[in-house]
Amino acid sequence: MIAWTLALTIAAAAPAQAADAAFTQFIASLWPEAQAAGVSRATFERETAGLEPDYKLPDLALPGRPSTGAGGQAEFVQVPAAYVKGATIARLAAEGQRLMQKYKAPLDRIEAMFGVPAPVVLAIWGRETDFGRYTSPHDALKVLATQAYAGRRKDQYRTEFILALKMLNDGDVSRKDFRASWAGATGLTQFLPSDYVKHGVDLDGTGHADIWHSVPDALASAAKQLADKGWQPGVRWAYEVLAPVNADCTMGVPEVKQPISEWIRARYAPVRRLSATEVAQPASLLQPEGTYGPSFLTTANYFVIKQYNFSDLYVLFVGHLSDRMTDPSPFRTPWSASSQLKTKSVEAMQKHLARLGLYSDKIDGKAGMQTRAALGAYQKSAGLKVDCWPSEAVLNAMNAGR
Repeated sequence: MIAWTLALTIAAAAPAQAADAAFTQFIASLWPEAQAAGVSRATFERETAGLEPDYKLPDLALPGRPSTGAGGQAEFVQVPAAYVKGATIARLAAEGQRLMQKYKAPLDRIEAMFGVPAPVVLAIWGRETDFGRYTSPHDALKVLATQAYAGRRKDQYRTEFILALKMLNDGDVSRKDFRASWAGATGLTQFLPSDYVKHGVDLDGTGHADIWHSVPDALASAAKQLADKGWQPGVRWAYEVLAPVNADCTMGVPEVKQPISEWIRARYAPVRRLSATEVAQPASLLQPEGTYGPSFLTTANYFVIKQYNFSDLYVLFVGHLSDRMTDPSPFRTPWSASSQLKTKSVEAMQKHLARLGLYSDKIDGKAGMQTRAALGAYQKSAGLKVDCWPSEAVLNAMNAGR
């Protein structure tokens, strides 16, 4: 580890060719791990020959160089109205309806096998790659190797790189088709190699789970991932509700969970009629825009989808898109926030909340459930309007020592 850290430090200060030499040495050092995973020497030599790092990727931390920062994913830097855009949802829902008929037979099999409804897996495909229209821009092996060498999560990506080599070794994917996002997700439904190994499904019987070309395989793999993470058949992802005027937005955390009937008793009114089975389900409150936009009661399946992508807006997009494939109704309450704090500002806010003992989650610049609830608690203590929304006004109050 000391030698590897020294190599990185030297690489940062030396000419580019020296940095590449250190990277090449690092990749070569991974051969024993690759061999133990079942990668042949021929595959290792072929796939790593000429492999170079991509230092323009986000989320890198090279000694002596400025941090490249986080990836700026849309889920964490856009306001809900911009991310869950009505026109986009309508377009994808119409396409999803067509695809639901085109792939009816495999989708029926998928639901029978894993309990995940067709609209949900189609919505994941639509969100991830626009039903296959979007092609990931990066060479997957280069991304994974760079992140393993110089990323913020080196150990994780070291494993992902070895698994990627194993996939190439076993003929699961060709190098040409092995395209990925900056974070290494690949295929129609965007899996990391570890996800592919754990959840890949060969539904069409070709001998390999082909999530790059086979729609049945990709959708079945997405469904299996949800099922493996705890998907409950017959349970919706969430219910939109009209919150009471005096709603306490600090309750919008997963830990505050109670039967929907209790939320209804507290005057959270579902926008559609619920069955007796539905009102008995446990649920948590979600207010993505604090007190300003729509409110939701989220079920266990909400948090299963969130394991696919850890973003409330991602789950809202997928859930709402799946609903719109069978019901054209938009959200009852419109989105209203017009701006989102930048990641650095949210990070500063989280640090301030942590110093006050109000926040104990990750300092990541992402205004998720825990951050919004902690912010509401701060607003209560500071005598500010309690809306659980990270705004410039609240940040200024923090900076002023309130």
